[in-house]
Amino acid sequence: MSDDRDYVLGTHDDEITRLGLQHAVWRPRATDAWRRAGFRTGQTLLDVGCGPGYAALDLADIVGPGGRVIAVDRSRRFLDALEAAAAARGRSWIETREQDLDESELPDAVADGVWSRWVYAFVKQPKRLLGQAARALKPGGAMVLHEYGDYRGWRVSPRSAVFEEFVVEVMASWREAGGEPDIGLELPGWLEELGFELRALAPICEIARPDGHLWQWPRAFMQVGLERLVALGRIGADRAAAMRAAFRALEQDPRAFQVTPMVIEIVAVKRPTPAR
Repeated sequence: MSDDRDYVLGTHDDEITRLGLQHAVWRPRATDAWRRAGFRTGQTLLDVGCGPGYAALDLADIVGPGGRVIAVDRSRRFLDALEAAAAARGRSWIETREQDLDESELPDAVADGVWSRWVYAFVKQPKRLLGQAARALKPGGAMVLHEYGDYRGWRVSPRSAVFEEFVVEVMASWREAGGEPDIGLELPGWLEELGFELRALAPICEIARPDGHLWQWPRAFMQVGLERLVALGRIGADRAAAMRAAFRALEQDPRAFQVTPMVIEIVAVKRPTPAR
């Protein structure tokens, strides 16, 4: 398995906590998409790139003990966190699989639904992975994806050159690791090539204010992201301190707001294989 240090933001405890906050902020969007995709009791759902499993736990509540959630990730630390949470909640129908999404094979035609959020942006072979996920889905099953389509659209007001530099460095670090921040622009076309019908294709972009819950998501990301950029040698500690100071100043400005990076929501259904 790949070293967990290869993760762009790492897999340490602070990152697990940040991912929990992120899921709490994005949970209403995810559950709404799952409902529209037809995820329901008794199904088998595949969570590709599950991380520490916050979404997998919600999916387990949807399918119930008569269903199954297969949660796949290459980080043993993330899967340990999920397994502990599943045991604490009695969700024995969550099955974890430790697999490198760039190298190993997903199971064929076992799932009624497939879910991923911010996974394809980080893998080196996103089109290959999408094909694997498509093969894991039964005909008529639905795939739900949330991926960035315009990461540079993450902006703040009042404008901040320091903040915009941070966004540029984040994108560069992902690309240096073999990912593509704006992969959401490619996925719909690839899905159609794979024989999917696009049922929903929509942008998600929000305005966040410092006193709102949504603000806490980019705030936590910036804290962890700056530490990671320093560890990667992309910026120095002094520059990171300047970026933190600029963000703190923004939070104290009553006029301030953020435009979150644009996410593309995709709900696609796998067409049945034509009879021969």
